[in-house]
Amino acid sequence: MRYSLLLLPACWLVLLAPLRAQPTQGGLPRPGSWAPVSGATLARDYVRRGEFEKAAFLFSQLKSDEQTTPDILPDYLAALQAQKRYKDAEKLVKRAIKQHPEEGGYGVALGALYTAAGDAGAADKQYQRVVAQLTPAQVAPVAAEFSRRELPLWAERTYLRGRELAKNNTEYAPQLIQLYTQSQEQDKLLAETLHLLERDEQQLPFVRNMLQNALHEEKDFDALEKILVAKVQAQPDQTSYSELLLWLQVQRHDFAGALVQSRALDRRSNSQGSRVLGLAGIAQRNKDYETAIAAYDYVAREYRTGPYYNLARQLRLQAREAQVRDTYPVDPAQVQALAADYEKLLAELGHRPESAGVMRSLANLYAFQLDNKAKAMSLLQEVIDMPRADADVVDEAKTTQGDLYLLKGEPWEATLLYSQVEKAHPEAPLGYEAKLRNARLSYFAGDFKLAQSHLDILKEATTREIANDAMQLSLLIQENTVEDTLGLALKDYAAVEMLVFQNKIPQAETGLTALLRKYPGHALTDDALFLQAKLQRRTGDYAAAIATLGQLTSNPKYDVLSDDALFLTAEIQEENLKDKAKAQGLYQEFLTKYPGSIYVAEARKRFRRLRGDAVQ
Repeated sequence: MRYSLLLLPACWLVLLAPLRAQPTQGGLPRPGSWAPVSGATLARDYVRRGEFEKAAFLFSQLKSDEQTTPDILPDYLAALQAQKRYKDAEKLVKRAIKQHPEEGGYGVALGALYTAAGDAGAADKQYQRVVAQLTPAQVAPVAAEFSRRELPLWAERTYLRGRELAKNNTEYAPQLIQLYTQSQEQDKLLAETLHLLERDEQQLPFVRNMLQNALHEEKDFDALEKILVAKVQAQPDQTSYSELLLWLQVQRHDFAGALVQSRALDRRSNSQGSRVLGLAGIAQRNKDYETAIAAYDYVAREYRTGPYYNLARQLRLQAREAQVRDTYPVDPAQVQALAADYEKLLAELGHRPESAGVMRSLANLYAFQLDNKAKAMSLLQEVIDMPRADADVVDEAKTTQGDLYLLKGEPWEATLLYSQVEKAHPEAPLGYEAKLRNARLSYFAGDFKLAQSHLDILKEATTREIANDAMQLSLLIQENTVEDTLGLALKDYAAVEMLVFQNKIPQAETGLTALLRKYPGHALTDDALFLQAKLQRRTGDYAAAIATLGQLTSNPKYDVLSDDALFLTAEIQEENLKDKAKAQGLYQEFLTKYPGSIYVAEARKRFRRLRGDAVQ
């Protein structure tokens, strides 16, 4: 009897193979604890290992209704198809469809089987049959099965048939939008998203998110903008179209076009200028000062009795100040005119808590542009001592006062004020800004270790601009103290940046020239050249600036700053030398060479404007 196993057929040995010992806690089998593994489990294991003949045999031993269950059928089919047993597989699937008519995906599997067997016509007819016989409950799983088998056309037809069954022409819109995004069918994507938006304006956030993920090419943005402009003109009461067009224009940095839409929406929603102020802030942060000023003018002109009238006037002056500061060379007459406008506004508003922001801005102007430190300090101290002034404005005044002490060469007073603001706002942008100033102060002083300790914290700041600034300064320190552990060249460079901060431009230019001569080929060379070009532009020596930038764009070892250098070259040609043709060519070159640069959106906008594209 003990030898009877030898007489069993080979197939029974296969079925007995699943017997396995149940291990004890120590990992050894427990005597008498053998438990069977199901034939289905072993068969699936054979499929995974590519032993399809063994798998098919084991599957064939299962009960008929078990063979066609959703957890068995796919593997059984895979085993049969791998052996090219297409007739057996076809019988199996047809039996599965008969036994489980609710499983719409089985019909898709049959069509896929015909394709595998080389009968494309039969596959097509089967897919048509599946779609024609759909029930509402089968739409989603059948479409998912088509998508899984990379048949997007049939997935689309499934959803559209489901829409007919539901008698709702926006049914399955999100799924179709996702499908068109994956298959990159932009025309259908735009049509479906706008159709959904037309029927349900509440879907605007979803539509924006999907379009943001789907649109990448310039032609796609152009197509959407063209459609939206036409729809806004044809259906002016459909607010969602105007909202989407506004969003698109902001994405494309077309702030002038966005201003037209925001004004229309502002009037329609009776928001008294708040929407236009929001757009103005975005335009100003992106240095489109003309649009920002026009937006502030609109609010101040149209809403003289509104809640944002005085704020718009203040912000308009701040935009003008930024424009004057960023226009090279700085025009002293414009600075004087700006200061006079600030003084006029302050005289109208009076020296009171509501005008503390104006006083701080005027102090900034006196400190950094008019070299009147005494006047600036007086205004800032008045804000700091003012009862009931907004705490944030007071701490902003302290930060500016710290800058002023730094201008005067009193770093200890500066760091004391920065630290006060940092302590008062430990997890807020104002506190992060103060910590960044403390880091820069340590950097200017050549204490790179202390600067780095501040910067390591600021890299995690919630404010993106501050985190980016911290990261850039941190990288500058790290890269230039690896080989030169004493950071001698970096100390000289930091001293130059300190001179720039103090607005001592001639001394800074002299320092840069000396640095480049003293440390030829140093890792700091590209940073020094880029700063030198910016200072040359600032003083109006545009030819020298372009020549200096050319050293960066023509030398492969300066690739880190080459996109910055090329963009700045184009900007100088456009804004300062007024050579539109040359600027357009440079922007086009930039878009081709640096598609991943942070300046791409701005370069694209400028290129389109110079090319003469219509701005809606």
